[in-house]
Amino acid sequence: MRIGAKLQDKLDLGLLLPSVFLIVFGLLAIYSSTINHPTAQGNFDRQFFWFFISIAAVIIAYFIPPHVYRLLAIPTYIFSLATLVLVLLMGKTVYGSKSWLGIGTLGMQPSEFAKIGLILFLSYWISRKQTDINSVKDLAIILGIGFLPIALIMLQPDTGTAIVFGLLTLFMIFWGGISLFGLFVVLSPGVVMFVSVFGTLPMFIALGLILLLLIYFKRDLFVSASVFVVNIAAAFFFDYLYHILQPHQQKRIETFLDPNADPLGAGYNALQAKVAIGSGGLIGKGFLEGNQTQLRFIPEQWTDFIYCVVGEEFGFIGSVIVIILFVLIFTRLLKLASVARDQFSSLVVMGVLVLLFIHFAINIGMNVGVTPVIGLPLPFLSYGGSSLIVNMTLIGIALNIHKNRKRYD
Repeated sequence: MRIGAKLQDKLDLGLLLPSVFLIVFGLLAIYSSTINHPTAQGNFDRQFFWFFISIAAVIIAYFIPPHVYRLLAIPTYIFSLATLVLVLLMGKTVYGSKSWLGIGTLGMQPSEFAKIGLILFLSYWISRKQTDINSVKDLAIILGIGFLPIALIMLQPDTGTAIVFGLLTLFMIFWGGISLFGLFVVLSPGVVMFVSVFGTLPMFIALGLILLLLIYFKRDLFVSASVFVVNIAAAFFFDYLYHILQPHQQKRIETFLDPNADPLGAGYNALQAKVAIGSGGLIGKGFLEGNQTQLRFIPEQWTDFIYCVVGEEFGFIGSVIVIILFVLIFTRLLKLASVARDQFSSLVVMGVLVLLFIHFAINIGMNVGVTPVIGLPLPFLSYGGSSLIVNMTLIGIALNIHKNRKRYD
């Protein structure tokens, strides 16, 4: 009993084991969706290889001295920006996005590794004693740190990953202790842009609510007017932004609002995913027995739509088990963020939690038709070496913080 308690005190099995179980689920789903595929049969072997690389990444991240992560924050962020620039100059275009760097026969996605750099640097900057997150100057700097990689990612273009970086930045600002009014100022333009997706009337309703909230906060006239003007500009900026999106990205927004608008085009994957999940029933059709999976109704089902493979072959029970494993990870990370030894460590853990949760919520939402199809993988399950290694590295960093949570330098 004492040995088990001592092990749990040093190694958070409640965080590590669910992550490994999710990878196992992913390997089964990747095997099933590629075993009969004419061009993707080697994907399972590659993912299995990356699994061992990711375990090595966890071990390295776990044993790095905790103070080193603060020292790595600035160089990791700068290196991330350099690779994001490099991929624009000599990257490989995949699915219309210039987001891959080729290294021999291997490839890496710099935007995935940039997530580590952003989390570490934001945590470092927000936790500095000199930083006042509620001052206009410091808040502008923090937003700049978050949105500089977003600008580079949008040039690829990769809208889905850019959205992840934006939400990650906002949530870390919230966890960093921003005031309620400051949070309102930061979030309101994004809310207006999102609501504008649904038409002019919802946009005007949102602007009216923002005006009422400005009256409630009782700030001086100049500040209130400036915030309201920014929100009006955000509403008009959405229309501009929509028109500079690629045609397939515009289609994704349209089919999110009405999947039947283009059932054989942009809405095809979302509709077929719902069919696959629904056809699984309670216990599923069985491993390697899914009709949608084996007959390849959904192109490249081993990536963004891997959850529907689980739903079809392992049924409602398998789908719920996957969700439960994610919830276990989220609850362990939330608890760790609350008891971490310092603000830097707490912010890093919250960054890991938010990053994984955004991918989880949007990806599963894509599969069941409640969020737009924006090309985000499901952490630990979806095929992809860069994503798997980065996610497991972040788990390793969280395990490191858990191990040192009672240590004070």
